[in-house]
Amino acid sequence: MSTFDFKLPDIGEGVMEGEIVKWLVAVGDAVVADQPVAEVMTDKATVTITTPKAGTIQKLGAEEGAIVPVHSTLVLLDLGGSAAASAPAGPSRDEPAATAVGDIKETLPGMSAAAPEAGPSAAPEPGGYFSERPLATPATRKLARELDVDLRRVTPSGSGGRVTRDDVERAASAGPASPATPAAPAPAAAAAPALPAAPIAVPVARAADGAALETRRPLKGVRRRIFDAMARSKHTAAHFTFVEECDVTPLKALRERLKPVAAEQGVKLTFLPFLVKAAVAALKQHPSLNGAYDEATNEIVERHYYNIGIASATDAGLMVPVVKNADRLSLLEIAREIERLAAATKTGRVSPDDLSGSTFSITSLGTQGGLFATPILNTPELGILGIHQMKQKPVVRDGAIVVGDVMLLSLSFDHRLIDGHVGAAFAYSIIEQLESPDRMLLSL
Repeated sequence: MSTFDFKLPDIGEGVMEGEIVKWLVAVGDAVVADQPVAEVMTDKATVTITTPKAGTIQKLGAEEGAIVPVHSTLVLLDLGGSAAASAPAGPSRDEPAATAVGDIKETLPGMSAAAPEAGPSAAPEPGGYFSERPLATPATRKLARELDVDLRRVTPSGSGGRVTRDDVERAASAGPASPATPAAPAPAAAAAPALPAAPIAVPVARAADGAALETRRPLKGVRRRIFDAMARSKHTAAHFTFVEECDVTPLKALRERLKPVAAEQGVKLTFLPFLVKAAVAALKQHPSLNGAYDEATNEIVERHYYNIGIASATDAGLMVPVVKNADRLSLLEIAREIERLAAATKTGRVSPDDLSGSTFSITSLGTQGGLFATPILNTPELGILGIHQMKQKPVVRDGAIVVGDVMLLSLSFDHRLIDGHVGAAFAYSIIEQLESPDRMLLSL
C-alpha cells in the first residue's frame, strides 16, 4: 500500500500555524486531486486547503478546532484508493471570496499554489530556480493560477524569500520558456511534529434525572480570534477610560431635519456618520490620537489619513469594518459606506480590505448601551470611542433647567503613549462637535 503524508503547506504572510475550522472530508473518503479537504483559519485569512493527489483518506491529522503547525501532517492518503483522476468542478472564482468572519477564503492547492503536482517532471531545469514549497500570500497564489505561472520556478524578491505579485507578473511576461534567474533552492522543511494527542475526555455533570447540567464546546474559529485579540490588547496596552456626558439635543434636531433629504437619495441617516465626522475633527486637533505603536521598529507612528473602524456585532462575533478616508467623505457618503459595510458584514461578504487599516474605532451597544462601559482598544490603535444609549435628562441651558437628550461617551486610551490630560482634551473636542453640530457642516 502506497501512502502520502500530506502536510499543511505554507500559507504565506509569515503564518506558522492554522486552526482546523472544518473538515470537508472524513476517514475512508475517496478524493481526487485538487479536491478541498479542510478549511483552515490563520491570523491573516481563512483558506481552503486542497489535496495535491488522488487517493483515500486514511487519517486526519487533528480534530476540528485544533491548532496545526505549518509542515505538520494534515491528512494521510492511501494512494492505492479508487479515487477519480480529475478534480470535480469547484465554485467559480467569480463568486464572493469571503467567509462568515469576513476573512479571505482562497483555495490553496496542496503543496504549491499554481504548479502541477510535484514528481519527476517537476525537476528544476538546469541552472534554473526551483523551490518545492514557495512562500507566497493567498492573493499572490491566486494571481499565479490566473496567469498560469508555476510558483515553484519563480525567483522570490520579497522579504524572507516570499514571492511577490511583481515576481509573478514578471514570470508571466517572460513566458514558460524563460527560466527565472538562478538561485539557491529553498531549504527543506523541518520534520513534522507528532500528531496532537486526543483531547482529554471531561465527564459531563448530570442531574438526578440524567439531564446534562452543562454543555461544553471547544474555543475555536472567530471566537478564538476575538479571545486572543482582546487578551492581547488588555495585557499589552495600559488602558485608561474617560467618561463624560454630551447633550446631543441639537444633534438630534439636525438629524431629524436631514433625514428626509437623505432618504430622497436612498440613504438611511443614523447618528453614526455624525460621530465619525466628530471623531475625525477631534483627531485633526489631537494628531497623537491618530497614531499607533510599531512594536517591530519601536517607533510611534502618526498617521495622516483617517480610517474609522465601526465595531459591529455579528452572529460570528465582533468585527470592525472600516470607513476609509473618512475626512474626504460627506455625511451622506459616510452613511452610504456604513450601510454597505453593515450589509456586507452581516452576510459574510465583507472583504479583508474593509476590515483592515483603521486608525481609530467607534463602538456602540445601541439601544442596549447602558449607562457607560470601558471599551477595549482595537490595537495597535491608541484610542476608541464608546457611545451609549441616549436618554432624556434635566440639563442646564442658558441658566435654565430643561429636558435634554443626553448621551454618555466613554473613551479608552493607551496610557503608555496618551497622557490623561490629552485624552480628556480629545474627549471634549468630540463633545464640542456633537453639541454644536453646525460646526460639522462647515467641513462638508
